Order: sequence, then C-alpha cells, then structure tokens
Amino acid sequence: MSKPSDADAPLRQESRPARPPEGGPGQAPRDDSTGRAARQGRPGRRQLTIASIALLLFAVVSAASGQVMLKHGMQIATARAADAGGSLALRAATSPWVLLGLVVFGVSAIAWLAALSRVPLSVAYPFNALGYLVILIASIILLHERANLLTWVGSLLVVSGLLIVVLSKP
Repeated sequence: MSKPSDADAPLRQESRPARPPEGGPGQAPRDDSTGRAARQGRPGRRQLTIASIALLLFAVVSAASGQVMLKHGMQIATARAADAGGSLALRAATSPWVLLGLVVFGVSAIAWLAALSRVPLSVAYPFNALGYLVILIASIILLHERANLLTWVGSLLVVSGLLIVVLSKP
C-alpha cells in the first residue's frame, strides 16, 4: 500500500492556540513586526508605489506595442499573400513582426501578472485604459491610420475614468 500524500489530506487549521488581543476588548490585535494594528481578513487597498505604477505602465505599454507589431505584421502578411498567393495563416506565422509582437505581448502578460501580485485588480485594471491612447496614437503615427473626433473624445473619457479611479481615496 502507498502512503497518502499531503496533497490528498484535508486542510487543517493551525494547531497553535489563538492569542487573545493585547489591548483588551474593543482594540485590534497588534502586528508583532510593526506594532501597528493588524488587519483581520480585510484585504483593503494597498498604497500605489512608484515601482507598482512603473510596472503597470510597462505592462500596458508593452501590450500596446505588441498589438501594434501584430497589426503591422498582419498588414505585411496580407499584402504578401495577395501578391504571391498562398495561405495568409502561413504568411502570418512566419512574419517576423507577428512573431515579435507575440513575444512582446507575452512579456506584457508576465509584467501584468507581476503587477497583479502587488496592486488590487480594481486599481490595476483601469490602467488598461491607457492602452487605448497608446494604441490610438501609435496607429496614427506608425500605421498611418485615421481617427475621428469621436474616437479621440471617447478615448479621453476612458482615460479620465482611469484618473478618477486611481486618484480616489478608498
């Protein structure tokens, strides 16, 4: 017979007895390492640090860059498939711009995961709105696409919502 692994065992509560709060009834227990009141089960809202904001911005800008590279690669693959014939899927799969776009997009996903480990999702996710502006500007400058006034107004409204969420107090 084989011995059951720990993974198969039911979850157990910690065997140490709970300490009563130090400050008496009505006071929150103190965190031993800081001396401040310890949080009890409430995740709360963490403070945004410069490093967290930089990580979020990197994730958003790299995702937007990857999208622009994918679009550029697909434009080239479409033109080549139309000119020389052949499969668009094969042309896209062998396009250096498409492959580079996928790599950059993968890097942005890893950066996004790192950002989510530090920042609450309710704060992090609105940062994706900045991607709208980055992609809008890049598509105009790099891909020579056109944007109408309503596209600009809508994008600016979304980014205004981002600012409201990030700058609001909990």
